[in-house]
Amino acid sequence: MATAAVTGATGYIGGRLVPQLLRAGHEVRVLTRRAEALRDVPWVNEVTVVEGDLTDPEAARELCEGADTAYFLVHSMTSDRSFEELDERCAEVLGAAAKAAGVDHIVYLAGLHPDTAEGELSAHLRSRVHVGEVLESSGVPTLTLQAGLVIGSGSASFEMIRHLTDVLPVMPAPKWVLNQIQPIAVRDALHYLTRAMDITLESSVRADIGGPDVHTYAQLMKIYARTAGLNEPRVIALPVLTPWLAAQWVNLVTPIPRTLAIPLVESLQHDCVVKDQIIDDIIPAPEEGLTDYETSVRLALDKISADRVETTWAAAHPLDVPSESLPSDPDWTGRSVLVDERERLSTASPEAVFAVIEGIGGETGYFSLSRAWALRGLADKLVGGVGMGRGRRSRGQLALGDTLDWWRVEDLDRGRLLRLRAEMKVPGQAWLEFMVEPEGTGSRYRQRAIFFPRGLAGRAYWLGVTPFHAIIFKKMAARILADAEQASAKA
Repeated sequence: MATAAVTGATGYIGGRLVPQLLRAGHEVRVLTRRAEALRDVPWVNEVTVVEGDLTDPEAARELCEGADTAYFLVHSMTSDRSFEELDERCAEVLGAAAKAAGVDHIVYLAGLHPDTAEGELSAHLRSRVHVGEVLESSGVPTLTLQAGLVIGSGSASFEMIRHLTDVLPVMPAPKWVLNQIQPIAVRDALHYLTRAMDITLESSVRADIGGPDVHTYAQLMKIYARTAGLNEPRVIALPVLTPWLAAQWVNLVTPIPRTLAIPLVESLQHDCVVKDQIIDDIIPAPEEGLTDYETSVRLALDKISADRVETTWAAAHPLDVPSESLPSDPDWTGRSVLVDERERLSTASPEAVFAVIEGIGGETGYFSLSRAWALRGLADKLVGGVGMGRGRRSRGQLALGDTLDWWRVEDLDRGRLLRLRAEMKVPGQAWLEFMVEPEGTGSRYRQRAIFFPRGLAGRAYWLGVTPFHAIIFKKMAARILADAEQASAKA
């Protein structure tokens, strides 16, 4: 039995790798900035959780203590130019901690890229290459797995293809849609990452990984359409569409926010195909063979249909996004706080009321003025926010840390409390909170919209939306209780 130290365990890949490592019989240690964020993941009681930041040498030291293999699975996918320094710092800290702890080797998931001058690579691909170099310079043998588009339910690459194809029967696109791309199914990427525990490295190795077939991006959308039972889109390559303009288009048409669309689009500016088969000498391919693109699309759609999406791109916490929770009420003293509060009694049980509350967002919506919510989401998209398109990971239940359109589940006490933290672009910090408790034979329902304004702009924003809140939040409370009471009457 070996021990793995995993960074990025709350991310798309890390959240799927950890249970596979456990099933393979390994012990696992994970690093997270907030241990509470892992409370609802099914494997949390099977791992050792280290709370801390990857820029903190002490936290990294504790993570790597006793580990045989360290996984570097973090990347600050933002448009902020400081991301390169942040990625470099994280790599330096993990590399030093792994060296001091006597870790056998580091495994790093990087991006597939062409052999080209460093200046020709996008900033994000350049950063990924540099992170690999920093990890290698630590003196710990490093296996850098270089993957292109990862295709699986909930992956950013798959969601971009899915929404572009679902929405646009005719797609004016930049010329990179004709570039050659070699995607890899998430199950195959996880195969290589899991098996990397078993290898012995004498020195650092960089190995490309990809699926069995190569397509253009336009072909990926057409294959997706056929697999999903849609008409194939007509893709028109236009040389005038710059990567920046294309990223704005992706931001508006798909759930992918501008901060993530820019690095995704930039990574597609070159042919990205596997250049060699070095990986075959290190880790054999899966016994059943690598998964072709069409099959990976079908498997992803099946998981979405069955409501079995394990992790999503949206649930990952970027390294540079604050993770503070709503302060308790006494901490509001001395701070500016604006609140819209509703309280009502209901004949429905707390369980019935909370069942309705937990279904909020995604396809269900917000129980009031759906067009107003859609317009607010569009406005958020236009200024580079996440908008309303992220939906829900699961149609049934929420879990701590789940994303819900432009919200994130910050606190969840099923049957009693749901608190959502806003991740939209606003001049301040915002939360939406639902509480329910027994009251006689029914329940007492309490709903709060809480806003900590930032300067004059924050106060002006709240003043501007207050008339809409008076309508929206009143209707929201009434509809939630009406639905709960109707469901109780049918039971």
